[in-house]
Amino acid sequence: MRYNRRLFSIGAIYMNALKAERALFSYPKYWAECYGNAPFLPTTRQEMDELGWDSCDIVLVTGDAYVDHPSFGMAVIGRVLEAQGFRVGIIAQPDWSNKDAFMSLGKPNLFFGVTAGNMDSMINRYTAEKRMRHDDAYTPGNVGGKRPDRAVVVYSQRCREAYKDVPLVIGGIEASLRRIAHYDYWQEKVRRSIIFDAKADILIYGNAERPLVEVAHRIAAGDDISQIQNIRGTAVIRKEPLDGWRGSDSTAIDKVGKIDPIPNPYGADDVGCSKSEFAKAGIDLKAEEAKPIVVQPPKLKPWEKAYVKLPAFEQVSVNKPLYAHASRILHQETNPGCARALYQRHGDRYVWVNPPAFPLETEEMDMVFGLPYQRVPHPKYGNEKIPAYDMIKTSVNIMRGCFGGCSFCSITEHEGRIIQSRSEESILDEIEQIRDKVPGFTGVISDLGGPTANMYKLRCKSKKAESTCRRLSCVFPDICKHMDTDHTPTINLYRKARDVKGIKKILIASGVRYDLAIEDPRYVKELVSHHVGGYLKIAPEHTESGPLSKMMKPGMGAYDKFKELFDKYSKEAGKKQYLIPYFISAHPGTTDEDMVNMALWLKAHDFKLDQVQNFYPSPMANATTIYHTEMNSLRNIKNNKEVVSVPKGARQRRLHKAILRYHDPAGWPMIREALRNMGKANLIGGGPNCLVPDETRQEKAQRGKKGTGHGQQARKGGKPALTRHTGFSQFKKANTKPRVGANKQRANKPK
Repeated sequence: MRYNRRLFSIGAIYMNALKAERALFSYPKYWAECYGNAPFLPTTRQEMDELGWDSCDIVLVTGDAYVDHPSFGMAVIGRVLEAQGFRVGIIAQPDWSNKDAFMSLGKPNLFFGVTAGNMDSMINRYTAEKRMRHDDAYTPGNVGGKRPDRAVVVYSQRCREAYKDVPLVIGGIEASLRRIAHYDYWQEKVRRSIIFDAKADILIYGNAERPLVEVAHRIAAGDDISQIQNIRGTAVIRKEPLDGWRGSDSTAIDKVGKIDPIPNPYGADDVGCSKSEFAKAGIDLKAEEAKPIVVQPPKLKPWEKAYVKLPAFEQVSVNKPLYAHASRILHQETNPGCARALYQRHGDRYVWVNPPAFPLETEEMDMVFGLPYQRVPHPKYGNEKIPAYDMIKTSVNIMRGCFGGCSFCSITEHEGRIIQSRSEESILDEIEQIRDKVPGFTGVISDLGGPTANMYKLRCKSKKAESTCRRLSCVFPDICKHMDTDHTPTINLYRKARDVKGIKKILIASGVRYDLAIEDPRYVKELVSHHVGGYLKIAPEHTESGPLSKMMKPGMGAYDKFKELFDKYSKEAGKKQYLIPYFISAHPGTTDEDMVNMALWLKAHDFKLDQVQNFYPSPMANATTIYHTEMNSLRNIKNNKEVVSVPKGARQRRLHKAILRYHDPAGWPMIREALRNMGKANLIGGGPNCLVPDETRQEKAQRGKKGTGHGQQARKGGKPALTRHTGFSQFKKANTKPRVGANKQRANKPK
């Protein structure tokens, strides 16, 4: 009995460790709530007049078309602010050549909110090879060029020109991933925090609901924007640290030592917080009995009201080891339960990054997704198709966040590791809304998912671990002993969704984390028996240990076990179904030999990739740090002598992509040359163990006339590959085994 009381006592300490002090919808509503909900948030003065508005309290500027759907960030933010009583207008894809479009709704009473949209504007506009795209899935008619490069900066400048004295708040994926000094792939240099370039008052990173609602109510209450400095999930410009906060230099934290498995850099035990730190906080983990409560001022935990001073922008911009070090510190300060603030000098000013906002509770998630969305594009677009909307109009987002920690993915930096799940009732209600409201609905739900299909309601089983852990991944190098892998909630959800009247089929289009799935074969059976539409996409990303260790992905043993279960349950269900594995070429840590070995694996398994994705260094991702520095920033930097092989330059990146598409004759000349240089000429020929055939007479004659022309051949024909950030399927349903594509949604999917 004493033991149980002790557990209750300790559990009570951590029960609310990841819970915000104030619920999202607990604020008194702003006076303008009397206007009620708008059918669509107004985008013109005429629409404002029809609603009886003389002005907007908040004007949101976005690089996407306005689709009033919970998968589109501006619609979610707009409806959440509307639910708080504010009058919200949207300026979608404005003409940025002058300030006129930014004045179309008049001067906002409270502030401008600026975002590039659901996608980073640079990734939206350029391929991984820095070639310009001519399409945009978030624009009517799929037309490219409707938003500027670095849209947050450009839109912010125009807002300042329109109304200089109006507070400016920036957010979304583009701002979130540029909150500190960061490597910019397109300019191949380190750029300063975007808050300086945008001249914004506040930057909101991650999911914006909680911090933005607090900002809005504080401005509405009369607080000056310059005094709103301490809200979680925000970054601001300062001259000095916040009053009452204590700091330490980052170099005193990141000590020599291994990071695989990743320990707490502050001297943690296996769950992420050292016993000495609990002792400092006044928590006795060895107490045998509950003790009387003594009313006294609370003692701060080691991470409370504490900040870490990062190397200055001027240092990380020229010193790669310091850049890698700063990146490590940032990624270790992402847990809302124990994260410290970050403080980085830029010239004579500093960017102050407050700890992350607390994740939404299930009830809050339900309320956000239950707001009065029309679930269709704004009527002003007429019959023009918006591809991103067509892709998600019959899909349901059931959760947020991802604890996978893949180094090339930006989900952790943006949404965090803590899984935020909706209730079954909320999800089933949305399925019924799709059935009743979506024009042309055929009875098929295209996806029940999120960043990962099978992390619904999976969280750390230990409250203490969840609130203090600083690991980059809960599943790498192995699944953490504290992580819940019971897929029962997901299985039950699938079964109830199938029983909704009028629903013929529920598909799972989000990527399945197969190393988690094999921990609960019941889930694999449920998935394969009822929710696979001929093929299922999963993401091994590579076959070789070198690249996989830099990706923080499991080895192929987990894939083999999943495939075994997949084939077994497909056979039991009497279905012919296929796995679609996704791979990334030219990822940091990949050698030419690694690519050849992967191609041989693909050939042995009869996979032919039609469209593949070269690694795309998105801002602030761990893999981008490795790409830039050629150092393994997943380990301590001090005394770290490892030099990472990083495929750079157009030719080597084209080669890796060509090897991944070993079956394409356009790449054979380049592959042959590389194989000979590697001493692997035995892989050229017609034998079963060869990768590419010998050069034909016609090829020899053509080479004699025009030269090798490798670059031309590699670029000839075909559409540019869609990025992994769009999530568009590369395949069409067929009665035969589909050809495999390698594009995959990760960092900037609408989430």
